[in-house]
Amino acid sequence: MSDKPHQNLAIIGHVDHGKSTLVGRLLFETGSVPEHVIEQHREEAEEKGKGGFEFAYVMDNLAEERERGVTIDIAHQEFDTDNYYFTIVDCPGHRDFVKNMITGASQADNAVLVVAADDGVAPQTREHVFLARTLGINELIIGVNKMDLVDYQESTYKEVIGEVEDLLNQVRFATDDTTFVPISAFEGDNISEESENTPWYDGDTLLESLNDLPESEPPTDAPLRLPIQDVYTISGIGTVPVGRVETGILNTGDNVSFQPSDVGGEVKTVEMHHEEVPKAEPGDNVGFNVRGIGKDDIRRGDVCGPADDPPSVAETFKAQVVVMQHPSVITAGYTPVFHAHTAQVACTIESIDQKIDPSSGEVAEENPDFIKSGDAAVVTVRPQKPLSIEPSGEIPELGSFAIRDMGQTIAAGKVLEVNER
Repeated sequence: MSDKPHQNLAIIGHVDHGKSTLVGRLLFETGSVPEHVIEQHREEAEEKGKGGFEFAYVMDNLAEERERGVTIDIAHQEFDTDNYYFTIVDCPGHRDFVKNMITGASQADNAVLVVAADDGVAPQTREHVFLARTLGINELIIGVNKMDLVDYQESTYKEVIGEVEDLLNQVRFATDDTTFVPISAFEGDNISEESENTPWYDGDTLLESLNDLPESEPPTDAPLRLPIQDVYTISGIGTVPVGRVETGILNTGDNVSFQPSDVGGEVKTVEMHHEEVPKAEPGDNVGFNVRGIGKDDIRRGDVCGPADDPPSVAETFKAQVVVMQHPSVITAGYTPVFHAHTAQVACTIESIDQKIDPSSGEVAEENPDFIKSGDAAVVTVRPQKPLSIEPSGEIPELGSFAIRDMGQTIAAGKVLEVNER
């Protein structure tokens, strides 16, 4: 660990637009990958007939992924700039991985959106931008990649910027704060040093842009919210729930409550990286033991919070959703699966209250009969079994969700208000 402030960075964008290559290049340029490892990757890539993939190989260290040329798991990699210590959340780019992106991107403070100059805005570019916006990623840096394939032409770069700006305006991302950089992850242009191939560009390199990101404030003042990922039984200790502190602070000696299971007790020990610690803060992955809690009392999807300010459990909730893809239309009564923090619960959309114009945020229609792909709406939702979720205005870290059905992400949303049970 370094004493610099930490940033979680998501790398998002359409499949094959060069995300893994960019990540490999960032690690390579910041000296986070030893030279001999790169050499080894280069030989291996050439043997497999994928010459040029060596930077991407740095990331894709699962053999199965290499064969397919696809990134699957969210790989955490680290590098430093002058101001920050970054952890890259390499977000998978293929259709079935959007759910990972939803749990992965929610761990990110900022994001680099990779758009290939020779392809422009593609379906997943659109989807990832929607998600980043809904999940509260604050700043986007847009890397217009593969400039080498379009002969570093400024006109192509400008066209792509135009397309991306249209997309950002559609989902109401403030385009004034957005940085665009023409790059080639493959050749290394404008990653750490200004490229001679883009004399028409006088902005920052990608690493300079990352270095200039605003510092994120950890949500330590908010009440403790710790979604449970798994529950283990460890001999000599007992039941150990494991999860990541999203907000607030977990201290030994705290009285905590798990919702919606509705059990609680006193925190006896907190462990991080196999060492006992007195407290855990936002971003920390911890295992902890609570007096009187047994293995069958709590489960994945529960949220741990202070006993005197327990996590909300929704009877119903109002949410703003953006429909990304649905083969037909969504009407009241639709019951897909909602993925919120670590919980997965079937929920019924009881009513569609308002259709929202995504570009202005104004109400376009009251009580519409249906919504379809591309629409934004305010809906009332009833979970089919107890779900702990918070209004995003109060605790944004527990206020966003993805809606999945038929093996794909249908929509993403944020909670406006919770009607507690």
